[in-house]
Amino acid sequence: MSKPFNPFAELDFSKFMAELKIPGVDFDQVASSYRKNLEAMTTASQVAVEGAQSVVKRQAELLRESMEEYAQLMRQYATPASAEEAASKHADAAKRTFEATLAHMREISEMIAKTNQESLEIINKRVSELLDEVKALATKKKAKPAA
Repeated sequence: MSKPFNPFAELDFSKFMAELKIPGVDFDQVASSYRKNLEAMTTASQVAVEGAQSVVKRQAELLRESMEEYAQLMRQYATPASAEEAASKHADAAKRTFEATLAHMREISEMIAKTNQESLEIINKRVSELLDEVKALATKKKAKPAA
């Protein structure tokens, strides 16, 4: 399979920007900041993907457990019982199923919330660092006398 055409493949943006020589712009610092942004986004995305994989794995486990419980329930109902006993078994099974479903939903939503929080913490940390970088640049510019 051939590589797709990329007109910018040969272009070194950091070298190109440095050659522009825009006064007051440190392109190495800009490139470093951009690289840190990409690293933070990559890490946050990786955390999100790992979290999603954990959720899917847990959902598969819950499905397997539910199917095993269902099979056991069907074996219990296979034996004849009085109407009162059957109604009692049905009510107990419905109650257990409802409570288990709520617990599973809570567990899955907590897993998702935890993953979201971890991803956002990474991004928030980088935004805070970026704001500190901008503040440092502004302070540095103020300290330099105008030429």
